[in-house]
Formats: sequence, structure tokens, C-alpha cells
Amino acid sequence: MNIKENIRIAIFSIRTNLMRSLLTMLGIIIGVAAVIAIITIGNGGRDFIVGMIQDMGSSVINISVNTSEADASDYITAEDIEAIKKLDSVSYVSPVVISMGSVSTKQENGFGISIAGNEDLGPMMSAGMTYGRFFTRDEYKSAAHVAVLDSISAKTMFGYDNPVGERMDFTVGEQTVQLTVIGVSDASMMSMEGMSEDMSSMMSMGQTACSIMIPATLSDLLNGNSGRYEMCYIMADTEDQLDAAGSAAMNVIYTRHGNFGSNAYNVVNMATYIELLDTVINVFTTFIAAVSAISLIVGGIGVMNIMLVTVTERTREIGIRKALGAKTSTILFQFLTESIILCLLGGLIGLIIGSVGAFAVAYYMGIPIEMKISTILIAVGFSTAIGVFFGIYPARRAARMQPIDALRRM
Repeated sequence: MNIKENIRIAIFSIRTNLMRSLLTMLGIIIGVAAVIAIITIGNGGRDFIVGMIQDMGSSVINISVNTSEADASDYITAEDIEAIKKLDSVSYVSPVVISMGSVSTKQENGFGISIAGNEDLGPMMSAGMTYGRFFTRDEYKSAAHVAVLDSISAKTMFGYDNPVGERMDFTVGEQTVQLTVIGVSDASMMSMEGMSEDMSSMMSMGQTACSIMIPATLSDLLNGNSGRYEMCYIMADTEDQLDAAGSAAMNVIYTRHGNFGSNAYNVVNMATYIELLDTVINVFTTFIAAVSAISLIVGGIGVMNIMLVTVTERTREIGIRKALGAKTSTILFQFLTESIILCLLGGLIGLIIGSVGAFAVAYYMGIPIEMKISTILIAVGFSTAIGVFFGIYPARRAARMQPIDALRRM
């Protein structure tokens, strides 16, 4: 008997007991659908989050003051920033100050987080301007009351996309300043380290949340920092020069503050965050997918059970075929083919359901995803493997049946 004939008999058997076959495939369907959905959403979420960090500038060094070890004289100053900017390996450098307060416009009131820096902050965050412009060096030096919003915050606080020229009040503690919106960035600042958690917390409490960029000198007036900063960002021309730029910047700071050998500063390569995050998400996705795949084993046991029932029901057929000279291998491959097709159909149905579910969840979450060929191969491969593994025992049992014993049960 050839393969085509085996497939025809298997399909006929499945169609004859359609409801039983569908119930048997249910475990395979659920398992494959869960694995496909988790892998697809996990890969899409990883690409989305990593992309957001890369949009901030993957070739960025973060130098921060270790507040538990440093004293007031160790803090980064505006003069340190100017000295670092003169280094050949450094393209941009900016102090970074994150403040929390309240923001109000004519249209909306809410919670606001500001990230303050100098004129280099925009290029380092890859903040391409949708409308307007970024603040200039003169506006930074004069502590101008200007602000740049990201596109999400602009829509949230003003109700439309281009609020350039509009005014908003920003309050930190007891200090309130009126800011003029001079630009709208196409990069969401809500993805910055330390900001997402605060934003999510406020939004979960039902508060409107937004993020703004302002000159660091204006932030000094609001927070009373007196030109001393806990953090600065440094960008090199290329990622290859990043470590050299970070080392040179640290030498400048240590030299200017005379604190070589101290643990006053922490240096973090932002590209490290990308690699770490990519690894963590991959491990987490693999773990969840592996847990979900347990249902495939349960489904495989169901397939084995129903194939044993099928062998028992078709004892007469096996006996007649054996008496007519059917080889043991022919009987074996007939039932093994039926087991594989049963699992393969379940896998294809699970692939469709998992794909639809993944795209539905991704659409709801706003995450762009794509179905990879490797994911489809995983579904087909797992289904086939389950069919072979759990179908081999019932098939061998049928193949080893003695014709006289089979015919005696007629």
C-alpha cells in the first residue's frame, strides 16, 4: 500500500468519526495555538521595546553620580559638561534632570514628568521634530520658559497634534512656570528609564500623564540644583567609539573633581540595556511557551488513547488484511499515518487560531508583529513529532496482531 492510499484511508477514518476526531485534536489545537500566540507576541513585543530604546539612541553612555558614595563636590557641573564636549570622541553631551510635577493647559490638567537638558538632548534621544523645533543653546543658557512635547503628550494635553505656540503651566513643588510649546517630537519620552513606571502608576490611578523636555537651566530654577547634576548622557559618532568616549569623559570628570579611585560615579552603556532586555524577553517568552507546550503532551496522550480505541474497533479489518498477506510494515504505517494526520490537522487549526489571537492582541496593545516562517515550522514540526511519538505504540500494536487472533474476534 502506498502513501497516497494510507492518507486516503486515514482521512476517511477521521471523517467517519468527525466529532471524536475533533475532540481528540483539541489538546493539540490548544497547545499549538498557545505556543504560536506567545512566541509571536513575545517576538513582536521584544522588537517594539528594543526599537523604542534604540530610538532614544543606542550609542549613548549614561554617567550618573553614585549618591551613596559621593558628596556635594562630586556632582557633575555645567563646566564638566562643557569640558566633555570638547573631546574629539564625543559628538553630544547633555546633563539630564528628571522632575515630577503637575501640568495644566486650557484643555487638560494632569501629572507631568520633565526631562531637562541642553541643546544636545534632542539629537541624543533621536527626537525628530514633527512640528516646530528643539530649544537652542541661547534658550538653554537663558533658562527660557520653553518646552518640547512628544506627539502622545501633545495630543493628550491639547487635544490635537500641533500645539506649537500654545502655553502650559508646569508646577514642581511650590514653583510654577508658564511654558511655551516650541516643538513636538516624534519620539515618545515615556520609554525613558525611570519614567515608564511613574507614568504607568499615574495612569493606573486615572490621572492624565504627559512628558515634556525643558532646558536644564530652567529645571535648576524649579528644583534649586544650582547647576549640579546627578546624571549626564554622552553620545559618540558611532557605537565603536562609545567606550572610548565614555572613558575619556570619566577621566575629565575625575580630573576636574580630583576624586580618582573613588566610587562616585556609575557608567552604563545604553546598548547594554538593549542586549540585556533582549535576553530577558527571549528567556521569558521561551519559558512561557514551554509551559504552554505541556498541553501538547496532554493532547498527544489523547491521540494515543483514541488510536488504541481505533485499533480495537478495526480488529476485524486488520485480521482480514493480515490473512490476505498484508505486511506488518503496511499495517504499521497505515495507523501511524492516521495518527500523524490527526495531529497535523490539529496543529494547522491551532496555527490559525494562534495567529488570529496574536494579531488581535497585538492590535489591541499597539504592537507591530509579523508571522515568521520559523514559527510556522515550529507548529508543523511539533504536530508531526507528537503524531509520530504518540502514534507509534498503537500502530505497532496493530501491526503485531496475529491474523488468527484478530479473526477469532469477528
